[in-house]
Amino acid sequence: MPEMRAVVVKGGKGPADAMSIKQIPKPTPSMGQALIKIKAFGLNRMDLLQREGLYPLPPQAPVTMGVEFSGMVESVAAGAESDFKVGDAVFGLAYGGAYAEYIVVDTGMLVHKPVQLSWEEAACVPETWITASQALHIIGEFKPGNSVLWHAGASSVSICGIQLAKAEGAKAIYATAGSQEKCDFLVSELGVTAAFNYKTQDWAAELTKVTDGAGVDLIVDFVGANYFQGNLDVAARDGRIVILGMMSGQKLQNGVDISGLLFKRLRVEGSTLRSRELEYQRKLRDSLVKHVLPRLKDGTFKVFVEKVFAFTEIVEAHKLLESNQTRGKLACVI
Repeated sequence: MPEMRAVVVKGGKGPADAMSIKQIPKPTPSMGQALIKIKAFGLNRMDLLQREGLYPLPPQAPVTMGVEFSGMVESVAAGAESDFKVGDAVFGLAYGGAYAEYIVVDTGMLVHKPVQLSWEEAACVPETWITASQALHIIGEFKPGNSVLWHAGASSVSICGIQLAKAEGAKAIYATAGSQEKCDFLVSELGVTAAFNYKTQDWAAELTKVTDGAGVDLIVDFVGANYFQGNLDVAARDGRIVILGMMSGQKLQNGVDISGLLFKRLRVEGSTLRSRELEYQRKLRDSLVKHVLPRLKDGTFKVFVEKVFAFTEIVEAHKLLESNQTRGKLACVI
């Protein structure tokens, strides 16, 4: 049976040092799928959780980590989208398996790679831009003229979301981040209305001040428990709060006042991407092709890749991601 190199975790789960590159069976595409020879893959926070055994894998996911990649179409099975042919340069989103030399993926999740993007930039597009547009448009029901708050503002999803909200006509865009350097980057590079350092400022009080008590129409949050009260406090009437992560934990402190939910008619909704059915993910792929791809081609949207590692440096890459010091994306090239 043909083999390929892939990242495996000793014992199935463990710290970064438990990862190494080993030979595993090379996958074969089935109905509707293509086999892609991977050039680069993007790293995501969920990879860290999966490596530690803390991420519930969808049933169709292989044990190999990695959900986004760029590469060349090596072969196409029957029933695949006719738009994709052997030799095409593509990028895409998968249920898993991208930390490897080859991946099989439904052609409904592939996008033709524009020449304007490098392999590593293209590999860093799918998960983040799709998550950001899902939060903004589908869950958050964003409309031009709304104000938006992106927590973890220098995270890769928020960097995409800020650019999207700006291009789609947001009235004001706010962000929180954990250092002055990140806040400065958000204001000067991405043009947010205001960024707040949650380590030195009470972001909820500051936001109430700058919005004259009116609050924010749409809040996208990856932090969870510690921000729940603040989100309720700064949400505008009829506001939406989209929860995409629980970095500060999942249990609320005693004394959380939920009256804002009622009196401000707020909607709080959580969402995931990886556990979604293929049809839903395909719609998001189509939305990316329509809203994001043209702006990546003409330079309106920028892919912020902070550091590129060799495939063999996967341990160092994970350690850097764990440090929370990054701004934008990390990628590995094969």
